[in-house]
Amino acid sequence: MHALRLALIPLALLAADQPPPPYLAGQAMPDLLRILPPPPAPGDARARDDRETFRRTRALAGTPRWALATRDVTDDRFTVFACAIGRQLDPAHAPALARVFARLSDQDMVARAKDGFATPRPYLTQAGDICEPKTAHLAGNGDYPSGHTSNGWATALILAEVMPARATQILRRGRRYGESRYICGAHSRSAVEAGFMAGAVLVSRLHADADFRTDMDRARAELATLDKGDPADATAACVRERTGGMD
Repeated sequence: MHALRLALIPLALLAADQPPPPYLAGQAMPDLLRILPPPPAPGDARARDDRETFRRTRALAGTPRWALATRDVTDDRFTVFACAIGRQLDPAHAPALARVFARLSDQDMVARAKDGFATPRPYLTQAGDICEPKTAHLAGNGDYPSGHTSNGWATALILAEVMPARATQILRRGRRYGESRYICGAHSRSAVEAGFMAGAVLVSRLHADADFRTDMDRARAELATLDKGDPADATAACVRERTGGMD
């Protein structure tokens, strides 16, 4: 799976000693091969929709929506959700939230599903540019489900929980983040839909972990004490993010 930079928060900022282990390390994980619907069969209605979606979204190259999809390939969680949160946060100013992000891991739950379903990415069977390099690593990594979408939707659910006053904006951005993957062309629409489900599965499983619940309480309390800072969602960049391209 193409490495999702959303997961990359510098652990050195979180603790002077050994960083804490990921939540769910060594624990049993849900089996997405049994939870998710199977990927589309060749020629069926979902497969036709995937092919038409890829064809149609190639026309978005060079638009603001394409630019957002391109940034969504590599931007970290704080950057992706800054406009939705309403301010730019970082690990130094929100260490409890950063700790939650640093400990997130699906323990290869999505990777196992990708290997099991073994679905090729759409650009491998259709001509057209995508918004990220067509590397051998990307081509060798399965389409279904989308790992970017799973991680992005899990992030949106977590942020909406600790910042409920911004839940609408956060969840909208999480949805658009997932959609960036088929707009980019790196994933099919069906893989993105499966990625949303996978992200919800992960967060459901995380809530069974006592350490996760404790850290979430700390993050919620931390965010409640922060001043509002600059109204990041009012900047020109945030207005373009909200209004540009498909919705």
